[in-house]
Amino acid sequence: MQCGREEKGACPNCGREGGIKLGKAPLAYLAERFFVDGSFCKGEFGGAPTIQFNEHQKTSIQVDAVLRDDIGVFEKVLGVGFFDYGPRLWMIGEVEPLKALLDEKKRAAVIERILDEYPTRVIGIDERFYRVRKSPGSATDPREYDTPPAEIPQHGRLSSQDVPVMYASPLIDMCLHECRYTVEDELFIATLNPTRGLNLLDLTAVLEEEVSEFDSLDMAVHMLFLGGRAAYDGARVIARTARDNGFDGLVYPSYFSSHYHGERLFQTVHGITRRRFKGAKSYEQSLSVPNLALFGHPIADGIVEVDTINRLVISRVAYEFHHGPAIA
Repeated sequence: MQCGREEKGACPNCGREGGIKLGKAPLAYLAERFFVDGSFCKGEFGGAPTIQFNEHQKTSIQVDAVLRDDIGVFEKVLGVGFFDYGPRLWMIGEVEPLKALLDEKKRAAVIERILDEYPTRVIGIDERFYRVRKSPGSATDPREYDTPPAEIPQHGRLSSQDVPVMYASPLIDMCLHECRYTVEDELFIATLNPTRGLNLLDLTAVLEEEVSEFDSLDMAVHMLFLGGRAAYDGARVIARTARDNGFDGLVYPSYFSSHYHGERLFQTVHGITRRRFKGAKSYEQSLSVPNLALFGHPIADGIVEVDTINRLVISRVAYEFHHGPAIA
């Protein structure tokens, strides 16, 4: 994203004529985007920027001479200093319900809370969702788009040998992202719809809680689905328990939710997650991109039918990116 605007006349800081000029507001945005967003480090669970700035501190970060000159402009115009940021520990996974979910001996009580506190979402017969396959054996056979047969191992975020899962999404591009397909792949897409209402445990919901982030079930589930393979055991037990309690599947947040919207993970205001602010609930909810995990073999079981099957051709690939400081 380009900040500032074209203006004639000399820049009051560097003296150059013409070019893009930055006022106070775009300069503040650039400081946040480059130094804060650009220094974000993701951990096994959670993550945080390593640099912050405010008007109360002087600059103390160690940078090269070129960046030091640029920082001088931010200091002069915004009256701020840049410093090494020590995050609140919840930002890097010190969340009690999350730690319990990862502990085989302690997770049962937390999973019981998840089933009690998260809403049920019914996917109706008029709703469509999609499943993409790479080089299926018989591309026009609807059975190719069902859950893999038992002899094919399942080791996904929610699936295991005793809990087979069909993954799908209401967004076609999320199917591509989740499976890391490339332009080299021969892809086919099935448009699916339920034959009856599907009762799904909705883990994309933002819970309203009266506790800090350290004790937040909402934050625990949020981090679990943004975590890597260390999160899989806990997530699979949630899936197994939901199935055993009669759910047809889960609605769960995509691992790529934040990147789909171009948002930095775990946004805070003065160290408090935005998810706790009531006025921000609907916005935070909108950032959670839903995927579907349906238990069993829903096509063979007759609760999902294939409407259409088509080839899927990736015709264009584009990325949005920004820069951050190269600090060791």
